[in-house]
Amino acid sequence: MADRGREPGHPPRQASTLSSEDVRAYLRTHPDFLAQNADLVHHLTPPSLDRGRGVVDLQAFMVDRLRAEVRTLKDQQRELIGTSRANLNSQNRIHAAVLFLLDAQSFEQLIQTITTDLAVLLDLDVACLVIESNGTDIPHVHRSGVRVVEPGAIAGRLGRADVVLNTDIQGDPEIYGPGAGLVRSEALIRIQVSSETPDGLLAFGSREPDTFHSGQGTELVGFLARVIERVIRGWLELPA
Repeated sequence: MADRGREPGHPPRQASTLSSEDVRAYLRTHPDFLAQNADLVHHLTPPSLDRGRGVVDLQAFMVDRLRAEVRTLKDQQRELIGTSRANLNSQNRIHAAVLFLLDAQSFEQLIQTITTDLAVLLDLDVACLVIESNGTDIPHVHRSGVRVVEPGAIAGRLGRADVVLNTDIQGDPEIYGPGAGLVRSEALIRIQVSSETPDGLLAFGSREPDTFHSGQGTELVGFLARVIERVIRGWLELPA
């Protein structure tokens, strides 16, 4: 296509390159440029001032320090935004899980939701409901999909804590059964359905070694455990 405005026989126009004098001329005619583009100041190097022999100019040092602080603040801001988004995503997943639990049409479906659907809803690899045996039978608990451990096993894993988060581990087959090989990090949450039932444990496992770690908040998984306690208690008509 012909270059409109170019006379025949003349070579094509070359893109002009700004010189330092062009920039100086532009700034002279636009004295408020930096005021309107204040973010550019952080990318400019101010001249050092000659204060005489033996006098150190700290201006450049102070500007460099301020730039470093700005970079640090921006990094912290990005990290905070990322953490906030992750927390919101986790909260939405917990809310969806609670609705699934409440929608169960039978006790058997409730147990299936806990031991199967929760892993999908929470984007995990394994979800297990674990109870302690009373030595003879398991009162008020449907056996299908529920792991049974020896008396005292839950206290041995949780101690006095209600929630324990473990990082970079190998899953315990006693808790996860055949799925233990997938578990590299876990959340163990105490379940106390009723004074008439054995101690219980809600176990979430992930194949990622750092999905659960000690610095995480446990309020959301704790809330989910309290919902599970109440829903099970309601289906079995048990006292608190």
